[in-house]
Amino acid sequence: MSENKEPHVAKFVYDFTEGNKDLKDLLGGKGANLAEMTNLGLPVPPGFTITTEACKVYLDSGEEPPALRDEVSAHLDALEQRMGKKLGQADDPLLVSVRSGAKFSMPGMMDTVLNIGLSDKSVKGLAKQAGDERFAWDSYRRLIQMFGKTVLGVDGELFEEALEKAKEAKGVQVDTELDAADLKKLVTAFKKTVKTEAGRDFPQDPREQMDLAIHAVFDSWNTDRAKLYRRQERIPGDLGTAVNVCSMVFGNLGPDSGTGVAFTRDPASGHQGVYGDYLQNAQGEDVVAGIRNTVPLAELENIDKASYDQLMQIMETLENHYLDLCDIEFTIERGKLWMLQTRVGKRTAGAAFRIATQLVDQGLIDETEALQRVNGAQLAQLMFPRFDEDARAEQVGRGIAASPGAAVGKAVFDSYTAVKWSRSGEKVILVRRETNPDDLDGMIAAEGILTSRGGKTSHAAVVARGMGKTCVCGAEELEVDTKRRRMIVPGGHVVEEGDVISIDGSSGKVYLGEVPVVPSPVVEYFEGRMHPGADDADELVEAVHRMMAFADRKRRLRVRANADNAEDALRARRFGAQGIGLCRTEHMFLGDRRELVERLILADTETEREESLKQLLPLQKRDFVELFEAMDGLPVTVRLLDPPLHEFLPDITELSVRVALAESRQEPHENELRLLQAVHRLHEQNPMLGLRGVRLGLVIPGLFTMQVRAIAEAAAERKAAKGDPRAEIMIPLVGTVQELEIVRDEADQVIAEVEAATGTRLKLAIGTMIELPRAALTAGQIAEAAEFFSFGTNDLTQTVWGFSRDDVEASFFTAYLEKGIFGVSPFETIDKDGVGSLVKSAAAAGRSTRPDLKLGVCGEHGGDPESVHFFHEVGLDYVSCSPFRIPVARLEAGRAATQSTGSDHR
Repeated sequence: MSENKEPHVAKFVYDFTEGNKDLKDLLGGKGANLAEMTNLGLPVPPGFTITTEACKVYLDSGEEPPALRDEVSAHLDALEQRMGKKLGQADDPLLVSVRSGAKFSMPGMMDTVLNIGLSDKSVKGLAKQAGDERFAWDSYRRLIQMFGKTVLGVDGELFEEALEKAKEAKGVQVDTELDAADLKKLVTAFKKTVKTEAGRDFPQDPREQMDLAIHAVFDSWNTDRAKLYRRQERIPGDLGTAVNVCSMVFGNLGPDSGTGVAFTRDPASGHQGVYGDYLQNAQGEDVVAGIRNTVPLAELENIDKASYDQLMQIMETLENHYLDLCDIEFTIERGKLWMLQTRVGKRTAGAAFRIATQLVDQGLIDETEALQRVNGAQLAQLMFPRFDEDARAEQVGRGIAASPGAAVGKAVFDSYTAVKWSRSGEKVILVRRETNPDDLDGMIAAEGILTSRGGKTSHAAVVARGMGKTCVCGAEELEVDTKRRRMIVPGGHVVEEGDVISIDGSSGKVYLGEVPVVPSPVVEYFEGRMHPGADDADELVEAVHRMMAFADRKRRLRVRANADNAEDALRARRFGAQGIGLCRTEHMFLGDRRELVERLILADTETEREESLKQLLPLQKRDFVELFEAMDGLPVTVRLLDPPLHEFLPDITELSVRVALAESRQEPHENELRLLQAVHRLHEQNPMLGLRGVRLGLVIPGLFTMQVRAIAEAAAERKAAKGDPRAEIMIPLVGTVQELEIVRDEADQVIAEVEAATGTRLKLAIGTMIELPRAALTAGQIAEAAEFFSFGTNDLTQTVWGFSRDDVEASFFTAYLEKGIFGVSPFETIDKDGVGSLVKSAAAAGRSTRPDLKLGVCGEHGGDPESVHFFHEVGLDYVSCSPFRIPVARLEAGRAATQSTGSDHR
């Protein structure tokens, strides 16, 4: 008889005392950190977390797991026993909040409901127990408002309008001036709105309230705004969210109560100090929503010194425990401090670099961990231009510097217009009184965000910092009128929709018109025009300098540049390039050389063709001499001519018109006619898959050998001048080893001729681009004739996917991104499963044939942070990218080398 084993039963609910900060996959960031704070003995209201696994089951099946209700009931019973009261009981009700909490922070994107358990009966018991009737009815109206919008889908504007009418009727400006009688009327109005809009009464059963709120939080994982935010931040869509059920503590019990958000360091600058916002007599949503302007956290010392001192101690404890900037939400209930949340805080790019180096100096983290605290996207933000401080500009306001940058655009007053105008090519600034999660698409579309309310912890500020978007908040002197689509600035000037404004997210200043910009100090540092120093700009440069030094010490991948002339090569070298990975010689054939190329194409005889090549040779040689001199001592990979020849000829329509006009006027047009015939002869339906690359070298005799001779003679000349040229010759668009063998034999012969003529020994490596699927699949054979591979991931992506990049990005990529088919464009970040698997297999096959085969990548993926990590993992030797992306690639190469020991700080 077989042994009976009980089946494994998943656990879907964890008490705050059961988890820890390492269970973010299961408990979400909020739940894991509430458990961690509970373990540390900090004052956390009791509660429990429903796991992400329960959410996944619910979203997959449309129903909660069968065991979930019983588990929730058991944990609710335990919570009621601990608190000595029952959920929603009439005399002294237990109230709870139901809050979302995904693995990665998604501020404001998912749903929260506070004060669950209040009803027509229990509100009276709460009033009696608290000794404050106004507080009880304020809490009840908040529940109906949040529940109606979040759970029942009622338009939130309807509640806001009713609240505004109540304030107008009372003749007051803020909701705290409404008394208990006013709030009772508001509750009646809110309940009527729910009945009318949702088709049902507001539920009076507290357990029904809680269950519906839990389902609403699960559902909020797949709202449009949440999916949009995940796409923007590259957060996987299959993680699900946890749900935290927490006993309520109240910040709206009067002047000795309040709520706030605190940072252990300034998330905008990284400086240490007291940073955050506090709002008396309020609940947490008031701070985040920016509905009422807060006071600086430092003011709490004057308001409630005991709570302030305790908070400062807790903040120090948390930063030393998490070894990072912490973002903290807290509530004070009649002088008692409660911790509601902590997480590793979002920060600006500049703050990220400063904080990482500060923590190293404090001995809290090492260089390896420091590299995981910054990323290439942040470095790229620091390289953006900033406003010229010496420019004449009309400042009309100043708010809180919430997220740095210099943003210029036309003022728009709603998200729909921001998106619409942006898609038409307009640069816009989204102007709102305060933003909410429904504004996310407009925030993404805008160059920057300006609000007249809120602080550094408002929705606008937090989301903007996470996206690296310029933001100025709390510009109180600006009167934003969204209905009339205008903004009134001090002095009475009116900014209408469409007027250009400029906002400085580093200073909080707002200007009329367009303010000129100047280079970033970080770019000036890379250019060698600024050195680390003591003032604020140099402090940032010092932090960047140190992090780049860390990365350069750690990285294995070398970083080269895509550069086609000496000027770009010298800039790339200043930016830290270790050579040129791609010199596109077709760029050397433009301008005044186009006529020579036309003659080459039109040549009817071998003599004419040779004459054209003879004239091109010294021009090409001069190009390479300058390039080798600029990159002396570093490798320079020269790609032989790649694009279709018709690109060097006039437009077929324009040329046809010229010929027709000449014929009608009986004017000489023999040359134009020959050109037109050549254009017709070379016309291809899909030129990117036609006569180009190695095919040109095989079909046009002497073309590639002329280029090889120019390279060899230039290298010999530089050697004679005591230089150290390290040229590499790259054959493009090879699909079979036989193509490469033919071109290589010709190249070797030319190099031997130059060596004999100059008496110079040349070491010119010859390799190929791997940019066709067949080349990747036969890489082992191709490596027999190639000393190096350079993966051309732009073309490889096109040929693997069957995409024409110029066409598909405009035609259907937006739809593919919105539908989740792509998380990101495969031209932006390498498609690891498709294109990436070919790169990986080709690298392995090539090295199995030639163990010393040098491997690189020269598509723009070489400067993409995520792609750089992939290229490190598959064992490439170098990446190559445009000069301005070199610092990003250097940093990410260092991060990739230390990733296994670092942690993910999203």
